Amino acid sequence: MRVGIDIGGTKTAAVALTRGGEIVHQLRLPTVRGAEGVVDTAAAAVAELARLAAIEPGEFTSIGVGIPGQVEPDTGRVTHAVNLAVDDLDFGTQLSARLGLLVRVENDVNAAALGVYQLLADESTHSMAYLNLGTGLAAGLVLDGALWRGSRGAAGEIGHIPIDPNGPPCPCGQRGCIEVLASGSAVARQWPGTGPRHVQQLFEAAERGDGLAIEVRQGLVNNIAAAVRILVLTIDVDTVVLGGGISSLGEQLRSSVGEVLDEWSAASPFLASLDLSARVRLAPPDYPSAAVGAAQVGIAETV
Repeated sequence: MRVGIDIGGTKTAAVALTRGGEIVHQLRLPTVRGAEGVVDTAAAAVAELARLAAIEPGEFTSIGVGIPGQVEPDTGRVTHAVNLAVDDLDFGTQLSARLGLLVRVENDVNAAALGVYQLLADESTHSMAYLNLGTGLAAGLVLDGALWRGSRGAAGEIGHIPIDPNGPPCPCGQRGCIEVLASGSAVARQWPGTGPRHVQQLFEAAERGDGLAIEVRQGLVNNIAAAVRILVLTIDVDTVVLGGGISSLGEQLRSSVGEVLDEWSAASPFLASLDLSARVRLAPPDYPSAAVGAAQVGIAETV
């Protein structure tokens, strides 16, 4: 039985999988922020899964963790995990010492990409980009079942590709990056909604005819479409899966992005030949993709 843990800024999801990948137990715990708290949270998740499975924690065959921030998969070191109040943490080493088991660690978006690929891939899907649309924007890339991290781990960081040189500043130090134009934080900056359903409220206001909401919604959709176009033009993946909190909008988001891609294709025979809109899919709702993918981290081949 394998364990996968997805550590988020407020909640931690964990699953226990059979060798064949079936979820047999799953749970959610509040995340305790800070270096010690994050390790404690992960250890508590493993202990609770062991209790549910009626085994000792040491009987799990592998432990994989998906976590925000910059991750060194070889060492399990995590840096710049701002949402967890973690600046620099030897997370893998500390959790391994606590559990007496080898722990493998991966960036949370990459883990989610693996989990979605496992669920959605079929004989026609050899490559997939998981486009995470949340507070920020980034992609996880899976090629023939293996994560593609690039030579320095930056593969998929398309949120920091500038597309508007006169756009707002990005925390990365550049201006007009996709992340500051197509993310939850971008909507929060441009439209005065409140609460966790901020983007949903934006779409509802646009449907009611609110002029500002219509403008902000169209900008969001256009820039998500631009991210899809970049992923196809740079990697030519079979499928781009929309995930993250914004993807909870469901079909209205996918169809809106598809309409923009179709408009661009109508003006460009080259883009039309790539069939962009047909490649866009939605991540399955309420599926613990990152936790399932984290369980795969310990056994999946990476490149």
